[in-house]
Amino acid sequence: MTDNVRLDRDGAIATVTLNRPERRNSLSDAMLTDLGAVVSALRDDAAVRIVILTGAPPVFSAGADAALKSSMSPEERRHAMATRKSQFRRLFERVNTMLEGLEQITVCAINGHAIGGGWGLTLACDFRIAAAEAQFWIPEVDLGVPLGVASTTRFVRLVGPARAKEIIMECRRYSAAEAQTWGLVHRVVPGASLSKDVHAYADALTRKPFKAMAEVKARINAVARTGTPEVNAMTEGFLDRG
Repeated sequence: MTDNVRLDRDGAIATVTLNRPERRNSLSDAMLTDLGAVVSALRDDAAVRIVILTGAPPVFSAGADAALKSSMSPEERRHAMATRKSQFRRLFERVNTMLEGLEQITVCAINGHAIGGGWGLTLACDFRIAAAEAQFWIPEVDLGVPLGVASTTRFVRLVGPARAKEIIMECRRYSAAEAQTWGLVHRVVPGASLSKDVHAYADALTRKPFKAMAEVKARINAVARTGTPEVNAMTEGFLDRG
């Protein structure tokens, strides 16, 4: 659809590809804007049931594109990151909310390293399948800036506050296998078969009743956001509507 984000449709499956390989698919303002436009278009596409999100090889995403120069001093780099973060967070959190709120089921094909906002973006998807060679890390604290609210919230929801603090504060690299043990990745497969395995998984999902899946997704997301059982009343009766 754009130079930054590619959209391919194959029947009921749409594949969205972060397409800035020369910048390691780093998330620029333009890319986030384009990604938001693609997600918005898919939201209204009744023919699409499954959305696959991936990155142009060799990585998934290097996170926020801060346009840092190698000649910058550590203090200049921290200032550039802090300045960039304000605009980035606004766009990033909007796109994450849109992606998480899609009626369609989303599968993230993590074909390589997912760093900072790149890792955070995967967490807005329903399912995450990673290449065995992929690595994950959050470098923000080492760069002198806190991780944004959207990604922090999702880490806490998925792994709890103690593990979230470890991941975000230690800034170390994690393997796909480690991420899987914590539920941050659902499946780990050889990189060479990632695309085939993800599409097979997506194809299997298309054969399930879509309305039921979409409504269960909405119910689970609502419970996860509120943390209270009362939210069940908000979605009670969905499956009785046919």
